Amino acid sequence: MRKFDTKVQYLKYKVLREVAKHAWADTLYDALLDIPKDIVPGKQPTMRCCVYKERAILGEMVKVCMGGDKDFKHPITVIDIACDECPVGGYEVTNACRGCMAHRCEDVCKKGAISFDKNHVAHIDKSKCVECGLCAKVCPYTAIVCRKRPCQNACKVKAISKNEDSAAVINQNKCISCGACVYQCPFGAIIDKSYILQVIDLLKKSQGGENYKMYAVVAPSISSQFVYAKLGQVISGIKQLGFHTVVEAALGADMVSASEAKELAEKGFLTSSCCPAFVEFIEKNFPAMKEYVSHNLSPMATIARYIKSKAPNAKIVFIGPCTAKKAEVAKESVQPYIDAVLTFEELQALFDSKDLDITTLDEDVLDNASYFGRIFARSGGVSDAIAQALKEQGLDFDLKACACDGIEACKIALLKKSKGVLDANFIEGMACVGGCIGGAGCLTHGEKNKAEVDKYGKEASEKTIADAIRILQ
Repeated sequence: MRKFDTKVQYLKYKVLREVAKHAWADTLYDALLDIPKDIVPGKQPTMRCCVYKERAILGEMVKVCMGGDKDFKHPITVIDIACDECPVGGYEVTNACRGCMAHRCEDVCKKGAISFDKNHVAHIDKSKCVECGLCAKVCPYTAIVCRKRPCQNACKVKAISKNEDSAAVINQNKCISCGACVYQCPFGAIIDKSYILQVIDLLKKSQGGENYKMYAVVAPSISSQFVYAKLGQVISGIKQLGFHTVVEAALGADMVSASEAKELAEKGFLTSSCCPAFVEFIEKNFPAMKEYVSHNLSPMATIARYIKSKAPNAKIVFIGPCTAKKAEVAKESVQPYIDAVLTFEELQALFDSKDLDITTLDEDVLDNASYFGRIFARSGGVSDAIAQALKEQGLDFDLKACACDGIEACKIALLKKSKGVLDANFIEGMACVGGCIGGAGCLTHGEKNKAEVDKYGKEASEKTIADAIRILQ
């Protein structure tokens, strides 16, 4: 059974796996030389024009997977040398243009970017075009098309442009670290920086006698990943890596939903705070809406704060589907509680770097949260949990939830609220389509993942939010 959706993911995984192997063996100084040749051992390239360019690109990937530029804090980075295969894109006139007499495209263009040759065929002057798309809308032959790069199509906040060499550039003032571009880039030129070396160092030191225990906080979307094994075997594998305890972030979700329900009933309107990309989208695009964002930390940070209150020396690693979590842990409000973040891709690389076949392991138990905490992983889950929390606490509040599936839906809801026309009093914002199960760091993506999350939720021993939280008291 395939572990990854795409060959790009598989390539990135191989680099991560080899970096981890070198880290366990204390031979990291060899990584930059060895890994490109290990992955492309012969003289024939597998994906690029020549083996030398392929190895050069792999060398840059190795650097990013080793943590990248320490002075560059943003979690998403572009490997310029790998970003040279995509057409520049923009609006173009195809051979479907019939040279009609109407010239609607010319009439509608406010920048004078459209002209006609001797055969009356339209042409677009790229130096004048502002890519408004009006010409494409009015063309009766649909002869004008927009050819955008996959990363630009994926980025719904318009944070990606190109530099003078036509390589992608990410505007950090717009980027929300959702990782959509990472997942959609067909050449692996956009990649998230990795904490894998930091995690291995923490694990080695904990096993070497340093006075702390390693805690893994796993996102509920883990139930839809590692489908080649059983969830209990994945938990056993995490412990085999050296983690002392594995805790559900869903338990933090139970804590958040209980508190958020009270906050909503008091304030009358609220947006969720569990998705860091959604919160950052509000901060950068709707600053006036910041006052409505729930004051609760995310489930990840909430459960980590609880763990450190009981075990101050604990080292906590969050494992999930989200590249935006790598930005969230840099925030002052979160930094004290989370020591590192791994994606599911990176966890798979860690398993295989230790030659750990999790399918051979006995099943351990992961049973800390309720059904409602676990369904935070998919779109609509937060709203369902808030409704349940209001009911359990006897709060007299008529919930009108707006569950936003993807950042475009979030934008529409926020615009409506800012104009006073939103018929809702709670916005659940999920930047990734489908919710966390659509995160860039997932091994697999798809509609089936929602069913797996719901199935996992129904297996919870704790049937109510209050029951789940009670075990902490």
